[in-house]
Parts: sequence; structure tokens; C-alpha cells
Amino acid sequence: MLNQFTSHAVLRDGVRLHTRVGGEGPPMLLLHGHPQSMAMWHRVAPALARHFTVVLMDLRGYGDSARPAPDAAHHVHSKREMALDAVAVMAAHGFERFSVLAHDRGARVAHRLAADHPQVVRQLMLLDIAPTLAMYEQTSEAFARAYWHWFFLIQPPPLPEALIESDPARYVRSVMGSRHAGLAAFDPVALAEYERCASLPGTAASVCEDYRASASIDLEHDRADIAAGRRLMQPLRVLWGEHGTVARCFDVLALWRERAANVSGHSLPCGHYIAEEAPGQLIDEALSFFSSHPEEHP
Repeated sequence: MLNQFTSHAVLRDGVRLHTRVGGEGPPMLLLHGHPQSMAMWHRVAPALARHFTVVLMDLRGYGDSARPAPDAAHHVHSKREMALDAVAVMAAHGFERFSVLAHDRGARVAHRLAADHPQVVRQLMLLDIAPTLAMYEQTSEAFARAYWHWFFLIQPPPLPEALIESDPARYVRSVMGSRHAGLAAFDPVALAEYERCASLPGTAASVCEDYRASASIDLEHDRADIAAGRRLMQPLRVLWGEHGTVARCFDVLALWRERAANVSGHSLPCGHYIAEEAPGQLIDEALSFFSSHPEEHP
């Protein structure tokens, strides 16, 4: 999928990052969620590429990017490291300042990217998340039941890895098929791509480490931001699915207004996978938001 976008590999600190680039205009980075890859943007990226230079990136541990070995502190899979990946990818493609559209895990990377590197992020749109720290601190029974994988994946190795590796396709279908729209929302080619990538060696370990980092070192970084009074200053738009767990369990706008100075947003009539359930509405939202703060580009 996305074959109209040119494939590239960017190496950062020994980690190979898979990217695709296409379009023309101001640069925009697209970051995917779990348990997916850049293929999740297949209904959105072509339309955006008519207005922006779109850079798609597989997060480390996902898609066709490398699976670095875990470390005891989960540093290697921290959102801080993944944010540095994003900076390196965009610099390799010639962009030192850019906009970000991100979903799910990618949106958590985007939050850290905007916090750690405010000079590179013009504006960002985050899809169907509340801040990670708030979601853990405000966990309810309803949230824990719906987002069971948040608590399963952070268990010590090797149990979660072994269960995923026993049938990676079943894991993908179990996570994605249990949401509002079920598996019917996904193009069969895209779903096959998610299953292929989940079956690659090292994926289970990287996926677990991504979540272990979010429940440990990432929270330390978030708490340090709050203690220092640091907030996102870039224009931030948050969108969430009105039928999703995030909408049911959290006050999304209120929580983001605690972490950012310039926030707007609302729900869309869909579930968690906005880019695949409501692509037309997302395209309209993105074109409106990312064009509302024009900036000159060579």
C-alpha cells in the first residue's frame, strides 16, 4: 500500500527507520498507532499529499522499521527516543520544522516530540488519546476492561511476548476487532499488512517494550514536565471517536488543556481508528487545521 510514496530508510544510532515520502508543499509527518504501521494512513495520505509533502514513518518496533533490543530501563523504547527518531527522519528528508498528524501510540510520540523539540513542531493534531499520565492515573474499571492490552503488555517478559508470538495475527485481530467498528472497518490489504508486520521477528518484544516504557520511563518524563510547568505551546487539535473508550472514560479536552496552552478539538462519529473509519472527515479536519497557521516554505 502507499506505493505512490517513495520508500526510504533512515539510520539513527544503528536503528533503521522505514519511511515513505510524497506530495509537495509544507512538510507533514504522519505517525501511526498500535498494532499497525504506516499503512493505516492509506485512505488519508494521498489526499493530504496534494497539499503537503507527506512523510510517513514506521515507529521503531513496528512496520518495516528495526526492532532494537530491549534494555532494563525501557529507555530504548521510550517516547523520547522515538521522538528523536522523528527528528532524524525529518532532517534526513530536508525538513527542520514541520507539522505532525498522529494516532494512538504515534500521538504519544508526537506529544513528547512537541514537548522536547518545540522548535521543530509547527502544530500537531492528535487522534483519540488523552495524555498518557492522566490515562494511567485515572484508570477506571471500564477503561481497564476496554484497554486490557495496556496492562497485559507491561507484564514482565517472557509471558506477553510468548502469547503474542504464538499467533500474531490473532493478537492483531483481537485488539483491533474488539473496538467499535470491528474488523469491517479495515481494508483487507491493510489488515494483512498489520498481520505481516506483527509476525516479523522481534515485534512482540518491541511492542511490549513500547508499553512498558509508557508505564515507567515515559511517566517520569511527563511528571518532570508538569513539575517544571512545561506545556505545549504549539497549536494543538485533538480529535476523538465519539464511540471510543477514550471518549467514554476521559474528558479529552480538559485533560489536554492541562498540558497545552492552545488546544481545540471535538469528537467525530466513529470509534478509535479515525483514519480508517472516518477518513473523509479527518482529511477535511486536517486541511482546515494545518492550513490555518500558514508558514513560508522554500
